[in-house]
Amino acid sequence: MIKLTLAQINPTIGDITGNIRLMRDAALHAREQGAKLIIFPELSLTAYYPADLLDDEEFGRRIETGIGQLRAESAALPELTWVIGAPTTNKGVGKRFHNSLLVLKAGEVMLTYHKQLLPTYNVFDERRHFEPGPDVARVLDIDDVRVGFMICEDGWNDEGTDYLVNPFIRLADAAPDFVVSINASPSNIGRRELRHDVFRKASARHGLPIVYVNQVGGHDQLVYDGASFVVDPARGVVFEAKRFVSDNATLVFDGRQTFFGLDGRSLEPIGDAGLPSCEFYRKQIVLGLRDYARRCGFSAAVVGSSGGIDSALTLALAVEALGSENVVAITMPSEYSSSGSVTDSERLCANLKIDLYTHPIRELVEVYKLQFEKATGHEMAGLPLENLQARIRGTILMEYSNRFGHLLLTTGNKSELSVGYCTLYGDTNGGLGVLGDLYKTEVFALSRHINASAGREIIPPAIIEKPPSAELAPGQKDTDSLPPYDVLDEVLKILIEGERLARAERERAERQMALLLDSEEGQALVTRVKRMIARNEYKRRQSPPILRVRSRAFGSGRQMPIAARYT
Repeated sequence: MIKLTLAQINPTIGDITGNIRLMRDAALHAREQGAKLIIFPELSLTAYYPADLLDDEEFGRRIETGIGQLRAESAALPELTWVIGAPTTNKGVGKRFHNSLLVLKAGEVMLTYHKQLLPTYNVFDERRHFEPGPDVARVLDIDDVRVGFMICEDGWNDEGTDYLVNPFIRLADAAPDFVVSINASPSNIGRRELRHDVFRKASARHGLPIVYVNQVGGHDQLVYDGASFVVDPARGVVFEAKRFVSDNATLVFDGRQTFFGLDGRSLEPIGDAGLPSCEFYRKQIVLGLRDYARRCGFSAAVVGSSGGIDSALTLALAVEALGSENVVAITMPSEYSSSGSVTDSERLCANLKIDLYTHPIRELVEVYKLQFEKATGHEMAGLPLENLQARIRGTILMEYSNRFGHLLLTTGNKSELSVGYCTLYGDTNGGLGVLGDLYKTEVFALSRHINASAGREIIPPAIIEKPPSAELAPGQKDTDSLPPYDVLDEVLKILIEGERLARAERERAERQMALLLDSEEGQALVTRVKRMIARNEYKRRQSPPILRVRSRAFGSGRQMPIAARYT
């Protein structure tokens, strides 16, 4: 029998000193619980993923020093065995580092295991910096319990479809009592359920209990949900740590494939159902925004409030992440703004209890028009005039950000970013895109969900119900330039995410696509959308990072050339 602690921490990339502090605090808590084994996530020393920091010689020296400090910390708690993740130097040919798991006990390194399967797809690029480890199993006896070890991707190939090597087979041959898997698995809709499915099947197939420990927290575009878990070969997932927060959970392994709670209670199987999609989006975005702001040194945010649905939802999420006292809105009416754009902003900000500043742009637009015409002899009109208004607003927001030190949040959604329905250096200005991985239809759904879960009006119904409009020209509506969003979004899902969609969502989108392709008009619409996606890659490349919530997000998860022919 052994007591073990799943230390689901929220480390900061590169903050080795701070991360060691988190690990020490978790270890002290584990000792108080009587644990003999504490397990930290993948690359817990540096956090995942340090990327080209690993090319910096000084950073490499800091890693070595950090490993030494962790050995000293383990020496101060000699009764506790630590499982940590860290880059270690590759002594042979190839990349400079291994992605490694180290087992520390009383100041000594008892075992080292190097990750074998290095992902280079979607948001991952580990082969850029790491050399794969050898195809060997690593096991260690800890308090009369034989423990096997693996790292994240090593556990995802048990059906042999992605790599020639399957580390689970080697581990099964070594006959451990249970397997420890340390992970940094980014979160997206449906990912938690997929983890459970993959590791439940592997556990049953090999008769191996699995302890899966994951990182939590927001790191640039990626958000990690934690949700560490334990799998029983016969009963499936029997324990799950908290989602979207740090959590230290201590369990008891009885030595016979069974885990118990610290109080001796039996652990019951956990159902597959996760959070409803809107609640998942909400928690993922709030954690991602909060950590991004904190780690970049921002305590407050500013948002341009147009009276539309995107800025309203962005403000609501910002308030939840940062607090109403740390969020400011600015409304910037022009001659084309409806009266509701200001009054709806006022009502929204009153509901959220945040300050709203009014900064009209009509006079600024007139001055720009006049000076342009004087300089070039040509009138400023049409699309250039529309974009000018967006760029003036973007400048005002950046002025406020510079003056008061607020993080400027962009409000564009995935539908708009996909087809370029945004103005470069205008409404794309900012430090972080909060809604950039939500389709427009999901923006509406999440707004309604926020109101429903609050049991009161947060986002005014007038904002949710009004037809979307950029209000850059008389009577302008989004549908003047784009297909209806309920049609556009289904097309975009197929073209951008395709097979990565969950089955039900993919089938729904495929039905919509089939209906369109059944007519010449629909075929023309699909072709037009394809061209818009391709033509606007340059805008997305210059836009702020966005918080990833879906299986394939713009940014590191979708890398497309700008200067290319797509049709």
